[in-house]
Amino acid sequence: MLQNLDFSKIIFIDIETVPTVYQFKDLDKRGQELWAKKTRFLQEREEVSAEEIYQRAGIYSEFAKVACISIGMLIQKDGEKQIRLKSFASFDEKELLQEFIDIMDTKFEHPSYMLCAHNGKEFDYPFLSRRILINGLKLPKSLNIAGKKPWEINHLDTMELWKFGDYKHYTSLELLTYVFDIPTPKDDIDGSQVASVFYDEKDIDRIITYCEKDVIATIQLMLRYNGQPLIDEAFMIST
Repeated sequence: MLQNLDFSKIIFIDIETVPTVYQFKDLDKRGQELWAKKTRFLQEREEVSAEEIYQRAGIYSEFAKVACISIGMLIQKDGEKQIRLKSFASFDEKELLQEFIDIMDTKFEHPSYMLCAHNGKEFDYPFLSRRILINGLKLPKSLNIAGKKPWEINHLDTMELWKFGDYKHYTSLELLTYVFDIPTPKDDIDGSQVASVFYDEKDIDRIITYCEKDVIATIQLMLRYNGQPLIDEAFMIST
């Protein structure tokens, strides 16, 4: 799979998101009404109220924000492959988004660089792009894809690759780490707990660790796709 892929040009990415306000009651009246409209189908299907379904607000970019962005790259140093990680996390979403944009448009501005995420095409890339615009910022070149032809967009998605053309097939990163015998990234918190860690515990470092583990798992998965050995934990460096 993608045997000619240049791993040194891939920026692996993962994001963690939380509701813009922690509780449904914290939304203003119009926000509550719009949330109720947006989730009406889910409410009817699951027979729950708009307030009850608000626990899922973190996946909707109109009602959620980015708490952490982690990026990773596979590099060669002293004859060994290493994973280099960097995270942008803050209680101030605009601040962390600007830091991410700055590095993408300076260090990784060349069109030969590619983004890679698990389910990135349906979640990470569009979510980031929407939140960047909502915050009044300029899209980095890597996310500014309007008007581009499909083959001009350097976005990889490990979930899409696993589909092999099957549009109905969703497979989680956690399941793929299991079937490919990759150390699981889900050994502390899971996505449903990120909002609590952010708002109740205010433990941004714990969220960074969780996010970086997903980036590592995505890199390891791509290596497995290409029949290459996994990277040992000793060669993973966070900066």
